[in-house]
Amino acid sequence: MKVNITVRDNKVVIKLEGSLYVEDALLLRTKALSYFQAGHNNFLIDLSQVDYIDSSGLGALVALQKRALEHHGALQLHGLTGVVQELFELTRLNKIFEIV
Repeated sequence: MKVNITVRDNKVVIKLEGSLYVEDALLLRTKALSYFQAGHNNFLIDLSQVDYIDSSGLGALVALQKRALEHHGALQLHGLTGVVQELFELTRLNKIFEIV
């Protein structure tokens, strides 16, 4: 999994590439938490280049969204396609996340 993080217009943009498995979920969570500690609370996660997410990856995304909401922020998902989009629809997480 490749993770690229930038800050644009007071929003942390996290672009992921590859598959999001358990070890990648931990890395994502750790990197994102450092931005929360720095005072950021608005996130956009670009999943357009992600081809698979396991349950740990979904758990990390849910945890990050929960943290953002607790800090009066938001977490948006962008670029869901194929298997990833189907996964969000099957688990009904598309009803919980803001998908742009």
